Amino acid sequence: MISALLKYQFLQNAMLAGLLSSIVCGIIGVIIIEKKLVMLSGGIAHTSYGGVGLGYLLGFEPILGAFLFAVGGALAIGRISRRKSTNSDVVIGLFWSFGMALGILFIALTPGYPPDITSYLFGNILSVTQSDILLMLCLTALVVIAVASFYDTWKAFLFDGEFAAVMGINTVRLNYILLVLVAMTVVVLIRVVGIILVLALLTAPAAVAGLLTNSFGKRIFLSILFGAVFCLAGLWISYTLNIASGACIVILSAVCYLIVYILRGRRRAAQHKVESRS
Repeated sequence: MISALLKYQFLQNAMLAGLLSSIVCGIIGVIIIEKKLVMLSGGIAHTSYGGVGLGYLLGFEPILGAFLFAVGGALAIGRISRRKSTNSDVVIGLFWSFGMALGILFIALTPGYPPDITSYLFGNILSVTQSDILLMLCLTALVVIAVASFYDTWKAFLFDGEFAAVMGINTVRLNYILLVLVAMTVVVLIRVVGIILVLALLTAPAAVAGLLTNSFGKRIFLSILFGAVFCLAGLWISYTLNIASGACIVILSAVCYLIVYILRGRRRAAQHKVESRS
């Protein structure tokens, strides 16, 4: 694998894509779990499929279409969900289905043979191009800068929104910024695990980190670390066994979470027994 990595450009692209993905999913994953925005993130991811179909129909890069639809869908969901009379779950479900339906329609209307959209639905980290890397690098940089520059503000917003508002922080604006960051993260992850599996990679590393520490900063660090391990290990398995990369990465993530969850439960049970005896 190491010799092949030094020899083949597509493997270098894949490794870099995995590292960039681990950074954004590590940062944004912790935030969306803390804010309970997991299903909303899934809605944004599936809405982006409409942009993939539009890209094929009009002849431009599908990932750019996914970016436009993801950002537009995120802002629209956020705006509509703010109305007190609106059920946010209904809005998310409608955008989720509408985006997928639009993608199917646009692809059906595309002239010629139907395009292969498997890599956009289920991911193929081995097919990441240098243009994909450039887009992922730009989006990752924006996410890191946006979170790092206002780190303390984000902490106040996440853990006590009412207190943050009293302190003069514009929580409405932060909420919209967060939705845009989620949309950008989704676009970064699409080429790695696909639209269908984005939600798993976005949440699994952060969930594992949450089982190990309550510190916000440590959770982000561990989440990035776990994300990198999952992506690179999944890449190695995918290349070695010639199987779907997105599925490998997600299965590793889920299995790791279950193992950590079980071990943590047993440790707590053992501590409880020791305390009860004493």
